[in-house]
Amino acid sequence: MDLVDLIDEKRFVGQEFLTWLWFKSEERGGTIFLPEAGEDIQLVFEKHMMLEYGEGENREKLICRGLMTELQEARTGLAMGKKLEQARMLLTRGEYEWNLSFKATLMEFRNVKPPKTMGSAEEGNDPEAVEGRLLEHVSLHEMVVRTVDQLFRMFLDLRIGSGWAQELTRMQAWVHKAKA
Repeated sequence: MDLVDLIDEKRFVGQEFLTWLWFKSEERGGTIFLPEAGEDIQLVFEKHMMLEYGEGENREKLICRGLMTELQEARTGLAMGKKLEQARMLLTRGEYEWNLSFKATLMEFRNVKPPKTMGSAEEGNDPEAVEGRLLEHVSLHEMVVRTVDQLFRMFLDLRIGSGWAQELTRMQAWVHKAKA
């Protein structure tokens, strides 16, 4: 099996993860507890989602844009069997806030807007200041990646564990509640 076939066969994992994240973010009003870190984060899905349906060459995309209330169309798409492939989200951890898009198939970050920091407000071109800003930027990028990794680990523990059937039932009720 070549890499492209493998990616296509396993794409459901990222799509289920992204759908689960959306469900978890709405379950407690945008708050998700990270047991590994012992803290809450905020995760809000924003005005842009892309869903896919179909197989192979017949795969089609549905783009839903608008305010949060207008993401009703995306939830209706889920109820119709479409798969969440990409979403724009706002992630807050501690005092830091990132805007990013997440593409499910390859679990890739897109358009990551890092938090504003004290270092980014500095105007100096002093080499030490530039190095400090660069290191801070790298650290913030590592933090958002680590946060999504922790969320993915939570999802995988649940997905391969005995609690998945119950979680799936709750997710299905959440999706169908959207249609009502």
